[in-house]
Formats: sequence, structure tokens, C-alpha cells
Amino acid sequence: MTDLPASFFAQPFAHRALHDDDVAENSMAAIHAAVECGYGVEVDIQRSSDGVAMVFHDYDLKRLTGLAGPIAGRTAAELVQIQLSGGGGAIPTLAQVLDAVAGRVSLLVEIKDQDGALGPNVGPLEKAVCDALIGYNGDVALMSFNPHSVAACETYAPHIPRGITTCPYQAEDWPTVPAAVRNDHANISSFDRVNACFISHQQDDLSSPHVAALKSRGVPIFCWTVRSAAMEAEARKIADNITFEGYRA
Repeated sequence: MTDLPASFFAQPFAHRALHDDDVAENSMAAIHAAVECGYGVEVDIQRSSDGVAMVFHDYDLKRLTGLAGPIAGRTAAELVQIQLSGGGGAIPTLAQVLDAVAGRVSLLVEIKDQDGALGPNVGPLEKAVCDALIGYNGDVALMSFNPHSVAACETYAPHIPRGITTCPYQAEDWPTVPAAVRNDHANISSFDRVNACFISHQQDDLSSPHVAALKSRGVPIFCWTVRSAAMEAEARKIADNITFEGYRA
């Protein structure tokens, strides 16, 4: 297990970078804005049809670009030409984001589940992410809601710190995930099994006894997504750091 660098506790993380009404989430403009303000950067990763790690949150293109269809249905060459409808440029690759950040702030990379039910059908996207990070000298950590994804990252890049993105896993929020899997993940029972070194938990569930159990062991607790100064003050009673949007943390 590799511990988080000290920089991960020094500055809050801009959720999907520093976006606003004029700059789209996970855009290059949002990346540059976060870096200029000295915030850590949190981004999401999806996979193109030809296996390139793309910085994009949704599985479908519609909400963020106005175009129909899954992001995994298009090549990276096609995706980098698609403008984000919220402004800030086209859909970036992880490699482009790494070049922009260039180690100036810490980078938290969330790999979106590619199995569909948080199961073991993962690997190609994790390898693409880890390959993109070869030679990157900045402080970076990887995380995913899918513990199988976290385990795969250990296989491909054991030197990079890994964490699990966690939440209560309510049925209405995870309709494609079997109840047994949801219950297991809600208990954060895979933490030791996948050699994770931190969690990033849903901010309004930080009082969970499962979070408390990890905190008592000295495990770093991050949280998502804080949207006000008041919410931040409450979250920091438990969390060691936050991911924020909609205000300046």
C-alpha cells in the first residue's frame, strides 16, 4: 500500500475541476482555473471506443455536449473534437490534463465503473489510465466506486496511491447493482482486500459507523461533494479533506 502525499491534505479538491456557469465540468478551462487558484483537481475518467482514457463524467454524451450516444461509442480522435456545451473547450484526454496540471497541484482521478454493476469486468480502462501516468512526476491518486477497479490499478501501477469512492448505496441510486453488492460496498468491506489507503465518502453520510471505523485506524477520509462554506465546516469535523463545487473552498 502506498500512502497519500502530504499535498493531498494541503488544499481542497475542485470537483470535476473549477467549473461554473461559463466553464464546463472536466474541461481544460476548468483544469487551468483550478491550477491557477492552487486547488487540487479531481477529474472523472471514461473510455473511448479505442481504449483511450477520456476526462468525462457521464456514460452518455447528451448532458454535457448535446450529442446522442455513449462516450464509449466514439474514438478518442472523434471525442477531442466535440465541444462541451457548457464552455471551456472540447472533451480532453487524460494525457492532455496531465500536461496541463504538470505537477503544479495534486490530482485525484476517479475511474468510472465499466462493469455496469460494480463487478469484476474491468481492466482495460484502468490500464489506459496507468499507462497515461507513466513518467508523470506530480502527486496523483486513483479511486473508483468499483473496488475491482482499485485492485486492477494496483496491478498496473502499484506505486500510485489508491482509494475507494464510497456512499450508502441506496437502491434508487444504484438500480443496476445487485442488493448483495450494494450492501457489501456500503460496509466498505473491500477496503483492506484491495489495499486501498483512503476513501472519498458522500458528505452527508460521514457519520456512518463504517467511516468511523476506518477513521479510528488513521485512514484518511475525503468526501464529495461539498457545495457551501457551511457544508464544508460540517464535513471537516470528520473529513481530512473535501471535494467541492459551486463556491470557493
